[in-house]
Amino acid sequence: MSDQQKSNVQEPSVAVTDVPRGRAARAGKWTVANRNGEYKAVSSRCRHQLADLSKGAVDRNGCLVCPWHGAKYDLDSGHMVEGPKGLLTYVGPTPGYTQLIRATIGRLAPLRRRRTRVESDRVVVEE
Repeated sequence: MSDQQKSNVQEPSVAVTDVPRGRAARAGKWTVANRNGEYKAVSSRCRHQLADLSKGAVDRNGCLVCPWHGAKYDLDSGHMVEGPKGLLTYVGPTPGYTQLIRATIGRLAPLRRRRTRVESDRVVVEE
């Protein structure tokens, strides 16, 4: 794709006001998370059961937390750092399963990441 064609492609973005500190929001196919004023973009589907991560939140350690079963992702690497706490519609203890998911899917399939920039009142995900 030429530079001229690239400049005509609209990059996904979200209003800054839609991503307050500690929250996440959707920008096209990406999830933008606000980690203490720093915007991070990752792919939007949890590796566990494909939950929409844009409905999640950022915890006090700066990890993106899945809204369904609480799997936690490092926003810098995209890796799952803590496995899910549940399965299907069940939310609760899953001894062994949590560690298995983190060790397999969580390690082998990190979230994709993209750079972001703030332009006026929008967070833009660079494609």
